[in-house]
Amino acid sequence: MDGRVPDGARELTTGQANCVWYVEAPVPYVLKHYGDPARAANEAAALALLDEHGVPAPKLLGADPGAIPAWTAQSAVHAEPVPTVQLLHELADPLAAVHRIPGPHAGRLAGARCHRTWRDYLHDRLDTYTTAAPDLTRIAAVLRYELDALAVDIEPRLLHHDVQPGHLVRPHGGTPLLLDWELAAFGDPLSDLARLAVRLDHTCLTDVLRLARRPTPGDTRRIHLYWRIHQFANAALGTDPDVRQRGLAHLLRGTSR
Repeated sequence: MDGRVPDGARELTTGQANCVWYVEAPVPYVLKHYGDPARAANEAAALALLDEHGVPAPKLLGADPGAIPAWTAQSAVHAEPVPTVQLLHELADPLAAVHRIPGPHAGRLAGARCHRTWRDYLHDRLDTYTTAAPDLTRIAAVLRYELDALAVDIEPRLLHHDVQPGHLVRPHGGTPLLLDWELAAFGDPLSDLARLAVRLDHTCLTDVLRLARRPTPGDTRRIHLYWRIHQFANAALGTDPDVRQRGLAHLLRGTSR
């Protein structure tokens, strides 16, 4: 494997920034080309970590984040997406296994700056969003104030950080597992749940918070803050105008509860 697309490869790309192919070989595999080499480095690091801890996920067969384009090769997973109506039920065990993996820092696993604490990482993200959308500076200031008022510096754990319908699949004869690890990070597991609520366009977070098993009042405050930070990210960086507008509308209405 050298990152080149072999003859006969079948493209699986569905409109995302990356290009993906299914390659028939003695051992079939999935080849992924990335628009951002940092995401290639991060996904490779996440897949290696999951394998080290025995958490079901595609196996990393090869990678070169420094190539043009950056690429990874992953074992093919023959599976069906878990239907959205069953997503929260079937997500509980796979996500719990992921969240048990500790991290040495906060932030992306590779290809980006490491942060000493989760709070530092969130402040850095708010800096990035505000730079992209300076008209939202006042909202960012409110989020910063709330962030500094909460106890958020927990021991970092592995996060998928892009949980949504289509990323949880049920292999034939196996247990559900998560795909697409390029946005993985170390941080607060509640951030995974908040991002899922944003993906599902939930404004009431009760259902996703149940995945935390035994949520506390502190958990409720943190997940609401993370939900708003993820909405801020959509409002500032979303490539789809509808997503940007929806994120801004949620922030302005303060519909999280």
